[in-house]
Amino acid sequence: MPQTTLRAVRRGLRAEADPEDAVNLQRFFKTGPGQYGEGDRFLGVRVPALRRVARAHRDLPLPDAVEMLTSKWHEERLLALLLLVDRYRRADAAGKQAVFDAYLANTQYVNNWDLVDASAPSIVGAHLRPGDTTLLDRFAGSANVWERRIAVLATFHGIKHREFGPALRMAERLLGDEHDLIHKAVGWMLREIGNRDPATEEAFLRQHCRMMPRTMLRYAIEKFPEPLRRRYLDGSASSA
Repeated sequence: MPQTTLRAVRRGLRAEADPEDAVNLQRFFKTGPGQYGEGDRFLGVRVPALRRVARAHRDLPLPDAVEMLTSKWHEERLLALLLLVDRYRRADAAGKQAVFDAYLANTQYVNNWDLVDASAPSIVGAHLRPGDTTLLDRFAGSANVWERRIAVLATFHGIKHREFGPALRMAERLLGDEHDLIHKAVGWMLREIGNRDPATEEAFLRQHCRMMPRTMLRYAIEKFPEPLRRRYLDGSASSA
């Protein structure tokens, strides 16, 4: 079969576009003035359709996928990231390194929560050596909210393998973060730890729940029994 081209991928993507969905997606992803997705543009392609296009064009060369990642269109960036994740999973060690390097060189285009969530665990998290938080620490200290979210979501890969240390470190580092999207991400990762090891999550919460932003705490304790949820929300479960 002939090698797929960037032009063919873009043509396939636009065949799935719906102008009404574009309007709804721009509203959903907060693209108005002063909002976190200010100025982002949408074609109107939903995620299931994006995944279909990605499967049909999974042999798109890496340079073309990276070029698409720089697109002004949100769905093109997400499609590029889906292709990079797929390529990373199938690649040998050199290929994985190439995808990882390309990702780090273009984090300015991984600039919304869905883009981060679809890619950071499977590329950044999968590539780092167990327990290595050097890159995550750098991203956690970034002025860019999306790099901070990458630092948090990358730990999901380790959490799935019961490696909780990096996630707990990022959670502690970002307790004072001002952005709601970081509060949600940290709370989510704490909840995922609790799904696998409730005692580890609760040990962290007992130490930190009084200083955690309310949204972060609510996400972390979402699945707790109601009496225990109330104890954390009113601070009586704290070890402080």
